[in-house]
Amino acid sequence: MGKETDKLHPMRHSLAHIMATAIQHLWPKAKFGVGPVVEHGFYYDVDLGEKKLSEDDFVVLEKEMHKIIAENQSFERSEMTIDKALEWAKDAAQPYKQELLNDLKRAGTTVAKDLDAAELGVETKAGAKVDKVSFYANGDFIDLCRGPHVESTGKVGAFKLLRVSGAYWRGDEKKPQMQRIYGVAFANKEDLSKHLKMLEEAKARDHRKLGQELDLFVFSDMVGSGLPLFTPRGTVLRDELAAFSNELRQRYGFEKVWVPHMTKKDLYEASGHWAKFGDELFLVKSQETSDELVLKPMNCPHHTRIYASQQRSYRDLPVRYLETTTVYRDEKTGELGGLSRVRSITQDDSHVFCRDDQIEHEINNLLVAAHELYTTVGMRLRVRLSYRDDSDAYLGSEKLWASAQKQLKQAVIANKIEYFEEEGEAAFYGPKIDFMATDAIGREHQVATVQLDFVQPERFKLEYIADNGNKKQPVMIHCALLGSVERFLSVYIEHTAGRFPVWLAPEQVRILTLNQEDSTVAYAQKLCEQARALGLRVTIDNANESVGKKIRTAEVSKIPYTLVVGPEEVKTGELRPRVRKDMTVTDKHTTVPVAEFLQTVVNEAKGRVTKSSF
Repeated sequence: MGKETDKLHPMRHSLAHIMATAIQHLWPKAKFGVGPVVEHGFYYDVDLGEKKLSEDDFVVLEKEMHKIIAENQSFERSEMTIDKALEWAKDAAQPYKQELLNDLKRAGTTVAKDLDAAELGVETKAGAKVDKVSFYANGDFIDLCRGPHVESTGKVGAFKLLRVSGAYWRGDEKKPQMQRIYGVAFANKEDLSKHLKMLEEAKARDHRKLGQELDLFVFSDMVGSGLPLFTPRGTVLRDELAAFSNELRQRYGFEKVWVPHMTKKDLYEASGHWAKFGDELFLVKSQETSDELVLKPMNCPHHTRIYASQQRSYRDLPVRYLETTTVYRDEKTGELGGLSRVRSITQDDSHVFCRDDQIEHEINNLLVAAHELYTTVGMRLRVRLSYRDDSDAYLGSEKLWASAQKQLKQAVIANKIEYFEEEGEAAFYGPKIDFMATDAIGREHQVATVQLDFVQPERFKLEYIADNGNKKQPVMIHCALLGSVERFLSVYIEHTAGRFPVWLAPEQVRILTLNQEDSTVAYAQKLCEQARALGLRVTIDNANESVGKKIRTAEVSKIPYTLVVGPEEVKTGELRPRVRKDMTVTDKHTTVPVAEFLQTVVNEAKGRVTKSSF
């Protein structure tokens, strides 16, 4: 969390309790789950029995919250033994709190790993025994909680309840479904207003809405949840982005490889992925053999097999592989959403096998490549250095981890990249550089990643012959510049609001006929053929509609260049291109010869520029 978020945390957490207090007043039989702070706000999971909340209920709920805030009730902390706390939960008819407390009593604070620490009345150091838990009370409401809170209900800034959704208790589909009520909160009304305006803009940019309007991708119940189907137009985006990522990596010596989409489970048992993520894998049954197969959830173990297929010398390193391919993960149905979270995930995956003394150079290359990609797509970057925490969720020695984390930080500092550090965000096999991109309306998204890995080479016993003739273990570096192509597209479609630059636009030029005379139609067809011969993506709109309507249709479709052709263009061989507004640098409508126009658009596409030359 950033400093501003840390400062707002007690306020937002207090508002979660104020909302719970209001719910208890309005629906006295409410049963409460957890109510943590999230980005920009808070939520609380509640069980209201037969009562199903809607946003229409927010008026009365917010009114009750404002009443509690006006009373300026103090937040009072107290402690109980865990047995006394269990008596409280039973007497208060709060079964979800009872379950948490029973888990804490049995397993200590290891139970806290799947919950926000503030929602348990204990410090959450892994494995610690729990003797006492803390509570916070305001007015007539008391809740199991570790805090922090503001001094009183009157010091909570400005808030707004946004939505209610279903949420399984503790994320388990076998447990009861609760109602999760979300709110946003800021220090003052001005900041809240800015955020609400941003949310309205985000709604207009929703990639699911634009994906349908611009004919980019679809979903089908017959295919399955989380399995997007890309149309010809959407496939252009995928192919162009993958080609750019490949180009950047090949510039630094990466070579293409290919691996199958399924494998024996033995591979993931050896890598450690089976133990960690076995329940997220799609199982495949063979009718010919007794092999237990899975659809691949990642590519790194396969790439180690290619590396290990022959003896390597220190002179051969670094060995660099790239593969843009789809992997499969059995994500929970309730967590799927548009392209943001899918079950078929296309990664622009890269793996480097190198010597210790080559790490800095290889990471530097990847940092430069990522910077170029995100500069080209117009997104500002900073990085999160993702480290391990003190839990037992990671493989490899702490000494190796400390070395890896130090080298990643040195590489980021050497490249003068803005960064922040966060524990508990590492992969189970190594620390990461996670690239955080800011979109056009100020939201930050995790995109690219560079990961240092000392564990996979050890588990797979990878080797090379060092200059002294001894066998030595290489270091493995994982990288994805786009990350998931699908998730990147969900971010990028919203970043651009569907107004793609020429090099990415599924349709770069649309030709509109002024009339349907044979000479005009023939000229439009010839112009289209000339453009396609140069590799441009062009269509003709020869509908029997007014030119004004055709122009509006092209604008709605967000076409970069629109050409109206009629007798004048047939006679002169010159064009007056209409340029999409976000691409213009001048208000003048210039007239250009056909060949010059087409070659200029070709050059803009090759140069991956965002502004028009006209």
